[in-house]
Amino acid sequence: MEKSKSFKYYSEEPESPHPWNAEFGISNASDRRYAFSRQSSFKQSIRDPQIPSFSNGSSKPFLSRNVSSIDIPPGFYSFDHSKEGNFDAKGSADKFLVFDSVFWGFRVMRTGNRQMKRLLIMISLNVAYSTAELAIGLFTGRIGLVSDAFHLTFGCGLLTFSLFAMAASRRKSDSVYTYGYQRLEVLSAFTNALFLLFLSFSLAVEALHAFIQDESEHKHYLIVSAVTNLLVNLMGVWFFRNYARVNLVYRKPEDMNYHSVCLHVLADSVRSAGLILASWFLSLGVNNAEVLCLGLVSVAVFMLVMPLFKASGGVLLQMAPPNISSSALAKCWWQIKSHEDVIEVSQARFWELVPGHVVGSLSLQVKKEMDDRRILEYVHNLYHELGIHDLTVQTDYA
Repeated sequence: MEKSKSFKYYSEEPESPHPWNAEFGISNASDRRYAFSRQSSFKQSIRDPQIPSFSNGSSKPFLSRNVSSIDIPPGFYSFDHSKEGNFDAKGSADKFLVFDSVFWGFRVMRTGNRQMKRLLIMISLNVAYSTAELAIGLFTGRIGLVSDAFHLTFGCGLLTFSLFAMAASRRKSDSVYTYGYQRLEVLSAFTNALFLLFLSFSLAVEALHAFIQDESEHKHYLIVSAVTNLLVNLMGVWFFRNYARVNLVYRKPEDMNYHSVCLHVLADSVRSAGLILASWFLSLGVNNAEVLCLGLVSVAVFMLVMPLFKASGGVLLQMAPPNISSSALAKCWWQIKSHEDVIEVSQARFWELVPGHVVGSLSLQVKKEMDDRRILEYVHNLYHELGIHDLTVQTDYA
């Protein structure tokens, strides 16, 4: 007979005085595979741990098993009331959507932390500058200014998404996103890293194009635009100077997002500096100056962003936590397997939900009629020392 249990739950007795009824679909009282239906999270009455109590006086159990599905009665979650007509959620959302979009920046300036306020200032400066550059480019007919304005606009969109991730990650978990919204910070960092890799590739293509084309045909009017853009981006680098490093240890999800913002403005600064340097070399008559400068900038941006791309992509792909060595995990696995009451250890999986939060799951096969609470405490203490605090352990009788 199988038995499944988590180390977080110890309130069950070996033999339940209340057999399972037919509504749960379990005829044998010793089958504990659905023991989670009696956990305290359902706020049941103490008089009968198998039959939840409802405020409406209904005797219908909370969980009813129907072939392969578990039905949750309507009205249990707060959002079910909107479906019953208690309030029009869609109409309310549409009504306040415009106002939320208009006053969102003011709320960030009022309730956000220092980094969020600084990023909002940075975005505002870039939007104002790109708008002015686009207007001048369209008025004078210079396609280079229009192209650079669109590049800055796309970058502002990514920085806005980073700001949105900072604000949304502060929300608490709910019934839909049970782990919360903190992974938006990781997704934002990955998006910025992907954009910077594309920027590095585009700079390499531009350098190749400059090598094929005669450099004497290039215009040098972008020097003013590059200087102005460099000054704006240097302000952003100063705002996030604490994260101006290539290899950074991420202890919290916001560290990864702040680092991506810093690398974003730093890469734009390097790009502007490369254009300024190329224009200066061209004025001195240096051959292939633009090819050399753009090639160096492309390599520099690639080297800057590649560690962030690997780290954020690893978190999204649920790779093994990089701060815990594989040898330490293997050592814990052998210690558990060598336990006298454990027969087999399988399905050991560990990953980072967000930086600083490691999640794990483990399946154990123990000897029959053994009290597995002691084994669960032993396993939890082993992995707790490694920094894995969110661990789910399943125990099955042999």
